[in-house]
Amino acid sequence: MKRSTENLATSKITGGRRHPLRTRRKYDMDRFPNEAVIGTQTTVTRDVRAGLVKTALKTADHVNLALNDGKVKKSKILKVLENATNNDYQRRGVISKGAVLETEDGKCRVVSRPGQHGVVNAILIK
Repeated sequence: MKRSTENLATSKITGGRRHPLRTRRKYDMDRFPNEAVIGTQTTVTRDVRAGLVKTALKTADHVNLALNDGKVKKSKILKVLENATNNDYQRRGVISKGAVLETEDGKCRVVSRPGQHGVVNAILIK
């Protein structure tokens, strides 16, 4: 998915054509978003700039749940209750930052970015 070179559709005031100063580089390219859903946990890794590697979740079945007493517990995800990011995400059950999940231990809000961090971290909602 390559971005177009912007502002080349119009001509110059003299009538001449506009030409880009440079072409797009590999690091300028966009990627399709990685939307994590509920299922057996699968991850995908991709090479990014500076020789680094990003891990992203495709599907997740557990969440690292921060309890009120300061402890962290691994809890099973039952369903996505709401997702303020996008109504379509809520309908499809996509897990993103800010989504409210139903777990075995109660409702929780996601505080990590599963498509970027490769893990689902959440805090318990009273």
